Amino acid sequence: MFQDPFDPKARLGCSCGEHASQHDHDIAERQKLAADEEARDSRVVDAAIVRALFPQDATRRAFLQAVGAGTALAAINEFFPLAAAREAFAQGTGKPEKTDLKVGFIPITCATPIIMAHPMGFYSKHGLNVEVIKTAGWAVVRDKTLNKEYDAAHMLSPMPLAISLGAGSNPIPYTMPAVENINGQAITLAMKHKDKRDPKSWKGFKFAVPFDYSMHNYLLRYYLAEHGVDPDKDVQIRAVPPPEMVANLRAENLDGFLAPDPVNQRAVYDGVGFIHILSKEIWDGHPCCAFAASKEFVTTMPNTYRALLKGIIDATAFATKPENRKQIAEAIAPANYLNQPVTVVEQVLTGTFADGLGKVQKVPDRIDFAPFPWESFAVWILTQMKRWGQITGEIDYAGVAKEVFLATDAAKLMAEVGLTPPTATTKSFSVMGKAFDPAKPEEYISSFAIKRV
Repeated sequence: MFQDPFDPKARLGCSCGEHASQHDHDIAERQKLAADEEARDSRVVDAAIVRALFPQDATRRAFLQAVGAGTALAAINEFFPLAAAREAFAQGTGKPEKTDLKVGFIPITCATPIIMAHPMGFYSKHGLNVEVIKTAGWAVVRDKTLNKEYDAAHMLSPMPLAISLGAGSNPIPYTMPAVENINGQAITLAMKHKDKRDPKSWKGFKFAVPFDYSMHNYLLRYYLAEHGVDPDKDVQIRAVPPPEMVANLRAENLDGFLAPDPVNQRAVYDGVGFIHILSKEIWDGHPCCAFAASKEFVTTMPNTYRALLKGIIDATAFATKPENRKQIAEAIAPANYLNQPVTVVEQVLTGTFADGLGKVQKVPDRIDFAPFPWESFAVWILTQMKRWGQITGEIDYAGVAKEVFLATDAAKLMAEVGLTPPTATTKSFSVMGKAFDPAKPEEYISSFAIKRV
């Protein structure tokens, strides 16, 4: 009240204009946040109990439509004390067994939730001191995680499956509790090929992907094969770490790549490549990268695992909101994270970007963040691993998917941070217009003309 009302630097109230001071505003915000979190946690408990009572969601809906929500709540309370369950949940599951952690990542926007959780405080919010360590390539990430130099890591979504099955390394039980992002890749070609938009004209091209066991490899192979190009006979595909891809394109060692962002946008920014097609145009909603940890870590340090996963899912929930994307870009662009110009990262995260051919495209879901690890995603990945000869023999598709992609854990923690988890763990989808039924993986493999099986 003693501020000079004619001083442009003076604040006569709070930032929203509804409180007498910023202090009062902050108190009100904290109270609102606490109330929201309490309501959210109550929903988590209620949802878990209702799912246990009605395993089939159709039965739950029919029951609620028949008796009404109020009657249903009263009936459930007769048999199960919801208030006591909510109170027990609010007390938590115990302190983390280990608070100082190391998590490895590759400097790409697919790792956004894992990276941003460090500078933006999502790890510390859950009682953890996490060091996120920029790593040179996927093989290094895999080896350092297997050697326990890293407690957990940012991995390509097929990697935990490959590690568990012993493809490319000794078999070690591994888990993938959360998908980091969906979409977020593209096929980028060198500028000299801007008139070669038909994949049939790409025979003899040299392509790069980040790793053999990657969605990038499988999507590139799928795209080529659907256009009649054999990825093993008509072109060359080699693994190149993402930070080295643009330099190799500039040096004409490559004709193109299917890469994670911001690699594609950096090629446009440097004037050495153009975006031929976004991966979402091949399969909209496909998984890309993931948060992964050994089964040993998950089972021997359950409280630490829960806190770490909750921090990442919390960050993912923040990243799903378009209005937060520019703030996130500023947080993860610096040298110790992505080491990219902020404008490059912004173009990827906001979906408003230059395509390298003189146009500005607007694709808001060029990259998105949805942590649920659908088991049907794992089954599709396994079909492609078998299609291209990376694994052989009889595969228990559903069993491996359930063991590695921890859908139940993700569903619980998604609800805790305000996201709505699916009620099922599998779903059907289409890749380039071809329907995929996770219940019929062998039929799916047999349907392809170009394959190594």
